[in-house]
This record gives sequence, C-alpha cells and structure tokens, in this order.
Amino acid sequence: MSTTKVAAAPMKVAQVPAPGADFQIVEREIPDPGAGHVRIRVQACGVCHSDVLTKDGSWPGIEFPRVPGHEVVGVVDEIGEGVSVWTVGQRAGVGWHGGYDGTCTSCRRGDFINCRNMKIAGISYDGGYQQFMVAPAEALVAIPESLNDTEAAPLLCAGVTTFNALRHSGASPGDLVAVLGVGGLGHLGIQFANKFGYRVAAIGRGPENAALAKKLGASLYIDSKATNAAEELQKLGGARVILATAPSAKAMSELIDGLGPNGKLMVIGADFAPIEVTPLQLIGGSRTIQGWASGTPMDSEDTLRFAELTGVRPMIETYPLEKAAEAYARMLSGDAQFRVVLTM
Repeated sequence: MSTTKVAAAPMKVAQVPAPGADFQIVEREIPDPGAGHVRIRVQACGVCHSDVLTKDGSWPGIEFPRVPGHEVVGVVDEIGEGVSVWTVGQRAGVGWHGGYDGTCTSCRRGDFINCRNMKIAGISYDGGYQQFMVAPAEALVAIPESLNDTEAAPLLCAGVTTFNALRHSGASPGDLVAVLGVGGLGHLGIQFANKFGYRVAAIGRGPENAALAKKLGASLYIDSKATNAAEELQKLGGARVILATAPSAKAMSELIDGLGPNGKLMVIGADFAPIEVTPLQLIGGSRTIQGWASGTPMDSEDTLRFAELTGVRPMIETYPLEKAAEAYARMLSGDAQFRVVLTM
C-alpha cells in the first residue's frame, strides 16, 4: 500500500526539451511511484559534469524531454507497492547508479555496478532537477542525519567515485598516492586519500591551488606547469597510485612514468581522447591502468559514513532550482569552487 503525504499540486521542473536545447523551468504533475519504486521530495541535487550527457543528448537511447540530475538528496515521500525497506519521512538519495536488472550475468555475480542494463538517474529516467522524483527502490541511498542536504549531494557521485577508487586501488597507509587535479573530484580525492593514511601528492596546473591542496590534506603540491610531474614523483620513489581526476588524457599520459613499482593509474576523469602509453612503460615496473566507475548505493552509504566520521566535506556553491541554467553554466565554466548544487 502506498502512503501519500502531499497534495496533487504541480511541481517545478528544470527539463531539457531536446538534445542541446536550453533548460526550461516548467510545471508538471507530481508523479506517483509504481510497484518497486519510491517517490522522493528533493531537497538538493548536485550539478555534475556528467549531466552534459543528458543536456547534449549524447547518451545512446536517451529520450526527451528529460530532467537531469544524479546527485539527489531528499526525503521519501511515497512508496510504491512491494517496497518494504524504505519508509515515508526517511532521508534518502540517488546517485549515478540508478538501478539494475538483477538478472544479467554481472548482477548474478553481485557485480551490480557493471549491470548490462544499469539505469542512470537523469538519463534512464528523470533525475533530481525537480521538486519530486521517482526512482527504483534499489537505487536509494540512506542519508546520515549529521550531513546536510547540500553537503551530501555531491558525495553521491564525486564522493563515492573518489572514495571507492581509492579503497580498491591497492594502496596501503603510508604509500605515496598522487591526485591529479584539484577540482570537483580532486578536492574530495585529496581529503579521502589523507584520511586513508596515504602520503598525498596533489598535482595541478599552476601555483594557485597549492595552499588549498595542503589545507585539504596533501603533503606536497606539484605544479605540472613549472616542473615535470612524473620526474618529481620518481624523486619521491614513485607513486603507488595516481588517482586521475582531471578529465585530460594528455595529463594522464604524461604521468605514467611517475608510477613506482607495481604502481597503478586509477582513471576516474572522463575524456574521449586516448591515453597514450607504450608496452615498455607498463612492463617496466609491472604498472597497470584501471578505470573505475562510481559505485552502488551501498558504496555510497559507505562513503557517507566515512565522510561523517572523518569530516570529509565537498566545497560547494548553491543555486535555486529556477537558476538551473546558470548553475549548469557555472559548472561547465570550470570556475566553481568546486561542486555546484541546486536547492529546492
């Protein structure tokens, strides 16, 4: 049985009417959750660079009009038939991983992040740039009470991606871990790496982020404009892990020689250009390159609990839903410090 807690009034939505079109602020009827689904009253939604895939219509098969948003935090407002885990009034969110089929080979092995038919909030169905959204129950993430809505939202994509990549990287406390980029992903990666007990080298272009990187927990800052960053890492013995958060295949390629023995380049910054590496670079030192996707809802809950315990927090700028276009442009500009979040 579903339990409705709101009147059937219209809600505000920031939608993309067609591929590449400008955002429209429109009113829609509040949707009802079907079987196995939950409706969330959205309180905050992060504006992620991956929302470009929705805005430009570059994800195969995406349908329009579409509402972007996969860093969603709010309150369970209504539950559909067959949902027993969630209750009305419970704080919940939805990240990039927006549901899975449970029947493909990956799901049967418990590897839900690689589901062959994985759903993505804001692509497979309407995301969080709206006052209410409906999502599959298996996509929901429980939000700790100590994290406010705008803090928690970016942790459901940028946070879980950096946290999860680092904890699966093979690095141990005391190892040298380099974080390429001091931006939306990197500023969280530096914090998590520091709290994991790594010796953290932050790598950026130009001297302007040096003080911030050290404040976030970096032991040292390498200016890749002024020095050869790979050589600087080798002077320190070589990096056990390089977490590549900056979406630049060229910058990643230039750092491979900075890996130490058995070093690993963990790629989480998305770029369409190829990473250039020779077989000898990998063979010498037994180096590896690995891509890492974000994580499942349980991975997001691990991220939130770790952030709650250690004080890791995103740096954010907030905009009201009505200014979704302005918020999106701010995110694209690269000038935001560092994550942009819509509030409802």
